[in-house]
Amino acid sequence: MMGKAQLRWRWEVDDGRERGSGTVLAAGLVLVVITAMAVMLLLAQSAVLASRAASAADLAALAAADALRGITSGEPCTVAADVAARHAATVLSCTEGAGQTIEVRTELGERSLLGAATGRARAGPPP
Repeated sequence: MMGKAQLRWRWEVDDGRERGSGTVLAAGLVLVVITAMAVMLLLAQSAVLASRAASAADLAALAAADALRGITSGEPCTVAADVAARHAATVLSCTEGAGQTIEVRTELGERSLLGAATGRARAGPPP
């Protein structure tokens, strides 16, 4: 006749060493998923801010180029600063180039954890 220990299946033997290991594994997996989602949200926020900075630079450069060519009134870099300010950005540099072109660099006032978002654009007369 077989004893009780011999009738048990191997997986039914409870020696206490692995008790609760599923909970620890699940908690670790949840922590990894939450960390990955936080990193993705941070990168998405940075991408949105970079796009906003680029848009502010584009619009500021176009407005400054129009002022440089005499289509609108005002000093080109002053016009660029005004347009950038309307988009919550500041002008870092504004330089006039050859052929009535202008280059503008902007920085958003809003920052992410990865730093400030900057944009750069050049505008001038059509080719």
